[in-house]
Amino acid sequence: MIVAKFGGTSVGDSAAIERTTAIVRGRLAQRPVVVVSALAGTTNALLDLAAQAAKGQFIVAIRGIEALRDRHLAVIDELLGSGPDAIEVAADTSVLFDELAHLGEALSVLGDVSPRSLDAVAAYGERLSAPIVAAAFLQRGIPATFVDARRVMITDDAFGRALPQGEAIAEAARELLAPLLREGRVPVLGGYIGATIAGITTTLGRGGSDYSAALLGAALDSEAIEIWTDVDGMLTADPRVIPGAKLIEHIRFDEAAELASFGAKVLHPSTIAPAVKRSIPVFIYNSHRPHAAGTRITFDAPKLSVRAVAGRANVVLVNVKSSAMLGTPGIVRGIFSVFERFKLSVDVIATSEVSVSVTLNDELHLDAVLTELRAFGDVTVSRGRGIVAIVGAGLGGHTPTMARALAALGDLRVHMCSLSASAINLTLIIDGDQVHEAMRRLHRAFFEEAT
Repeated sequence: MIVAKFGGTSVGDSAAIERTTAIVRGRLAQRPVVVVSALAGTTNALLDLAAQAAKGQFIVAIRGIEALRDRHLAVIDELLGSGPDAIEVAADTSVLFDELAHLGEALSVLGDVSPRSLDAVAAYGERLSAPIVAAAFLQRGIPATFVDARRVMITDDAFGRALPQGEAIAEAARELLAPLLREGRVPVLGGYIGATIAGITTTLGRGGSDYSAALLGAALDSEAIEIWTDVDGMLTADPRVIPGAKLIEHIRFDEAAELASFGAKVLHPSTIAPAVKRSIPVFIYNSHRPHAAGTRITFDAPKLSVRAVAGRANVVLVNVKSSAMLGTPGIVRGIFSVFERFKLSVDVIATSEVSVSVTLNDELHLDAVLTELRAFGDVTVSRGRGIVAIVGAGLGGHTPTMARALAALGDLRVHMCSLSASAINLTLIIDGDQVHEAMRRLHRAFFEEAT
């Protein structure tokens, strides 16, 4: 069996869902489990209306809810017509929107939105889309069964970025999904959403539909995980920055994980982990061009010194410096325990005998973090930095490649340089407004001048 995940643009409207239906029909022999995102743009709209309601702008929020209701009902009408099935799905959809309106009213009265209530609001996107897609499949002869993802995707209660509970997910998948597959059914679930053991709705964080698919693939020991999106696969760079970026047809797990972590938006960074543990190949395909080659992610892709270039702006660089660090055991551990307590993930690290430099992609709680870090030494913060990363499994064993990368940057100022422990990622911290230019120079040096 396989797990096939379809992103928001692959279920964005009735035409997109028709394309998705054709793709799934062509994979029935592989016994697919289908994971779908919310209709394109829905999650952002839900988060906006939650914020509006909490600010007391209830009428504005209600207008947003009604606009979403109209959009979903229009998709149902276009896909299912006016028969009994369409009436039932439309009625169920309207009930969900009525619930959402009541939730918005509660947020307006409270004047605040907690992480738990924000998850409850955000989850409506997938709660709405998955039944619609399942009904469209059924009407077109695909034996689909809608399954509420919250019954399978069991998580902790870290609302906003809940941690999946692997054993509980595997048990629920065996109980709820495996029998459907044995009967020849096609389970259809929403991605991104889950629930605690107590049944409280959670989300896995933005981009979590990819993660949902990988977790289900691992739980069911699937033959492959397919990620269907609106691009042909992973590319040698972001095509919005470098229009001539080239398709990567085959890439290693560790390279794909690094690229996803450092800005490659086609794949959620967490997706790779469950697949790696089970050695399950991941494929990325374009739902607009289903017969295109796509990208295959496995352990055995050939090693290249440079596979791709990625970049990300809006990075914060934090430096902690003190002569007391010299020869003092445990001080670095103490510094990182501060980030751990505030649940801040560190991207890039550089250390010396008397200093530690790290980059952060999230300024949440930053002021409190800086206050605690000052106990270890002088702290300086540089905002507006950016990261460019050169990724390749053969990078660490090829010094000329690293020299060429630095030479390609020319007069661009490099604030920090770090080679990953696995030696597949050379990371350079530069000014944030220079990230695109740096990516262009590096891509030209490694992918254009050589051709």
